[in-house]
Amino acid sequence: MAALLAAVSSVSALAETITPADDSRAVFIGRTEVKDGTVSFDWSATYVRLAFEGNYLAITASDTRKDYFNVWIDSDFSADPDKVICVNSKDTLVVIADAADFKSSRKKQHTVMIQKRTEGDQGIATIASFHTNGQLLQAEPLKSRLIEFVGDSYTCGYGSENSVSSNPYTPETQNPAKAYGAIIARYFGADYMTISHSGQGIARNYNDSGKGWHMPDRYAGVYDNVRNNNWTPGQLVPAMTMIYLGTNDFSTNRQPTRSAFKQNYMKLIRQIKKNYGDNHPILCVSSKADPIMFEYVREIAEDCGYQNVYYDGLFEAVHLNNDTELGADWHPNYKAHKKLAYALIPYISTITGWEITDKTVE
Repeated sequence: MAALLAAVSSVSALAETITPADDSRAVFIGRTEVKDGTVSFDWSATYVRLAFEGNYLAITASDTRKDYFNVWIDSDFSADPDKVICVNSKDTLVVIADAADFKSSRKKQHTVMIQKRTEGDQGIATIASFHTNGQLLQAEPLKSRLIEFVGDSYTCGYGSENSVSSNPYTPETQNPAKAYGAIIARYFGADYMTISHSGQGIARNYNDSGKGWHMPDRYAGVYDNVRNNNWTPGQLVPAMTMIYLGTNDFSTNRQPTRSAFKQNYMKLIRQIKKNYGDNHPILCVSSKADPIMFEYVREIAEDCGYQNVYYDGLFEAVHLNNDTELGADWHPNYKAHKKLAYALIPYISTITGWEITDKTVE
């Protein structure tokens, strides 16, 4: 994991330009709430792209608990960030980049991407303002390709930076940039957003926790961990949505009834179609947790009554190698997530029409 930088409350006395976080030159990808110039969010992998002139960038940020963020400075989005920062208090000034961070001292204009690593139960983050000793510039706009991923801990990148399966999960080892969704987005040159929460299922959460509130319920919200806060897409309309849920439904040697699973899955499909239109493509992916799940998912996709609903099954042969491909708490590590991406890319190519190339999957 990249070196962890602590939040700081003061910086060198430079002439600063302070810009509200909701400035249109900053491009946020993911579900956010804009209020009084601030931008708040809690879904894992939500990110903002920035461009600026000068040799210094900081943010004023707050968090309801303790969240970690990936930072890329003058570099492309990749599995390994240049920095990891932490925000765990109110109205904290966090230095994102200064002269020592830039790869070229001659370059006067810079780009930065900041991505939330941790998920909703770790806190709601709020960015109030950007601080530069130059000017904020227009960041790269929303790409023509956007994918939405709906899932659980796999989609969040739970434990993806720890290569010892018996090690316990810690928030520090969670990195969605190493999860299959990010890998697929990089392969297709796409933006992406994840609506995901560890331990969640379609009709049954891990070990029956949180009864009555599952991913089809959370999906509707601006925030992951706040009820009754409906989200509207605005300009964030993806080319397709991929649902990769069900492992927790079949956890601890139990399973939901067929009727409960199908009823809740249909609720999720209806919400996605409501957001993006009846013709919006959805790929429903069954994990290897239980062969019965594939039959459930297949029946739902075939009988849902909507166009452009597809299904895929990931069976034991696709993943995972328990000796080398499991991270913390027996979850997939980066190697395993690449394998998942390899298996899913052909389906996404067919659904979207985006061609498969010889680009490396990473």
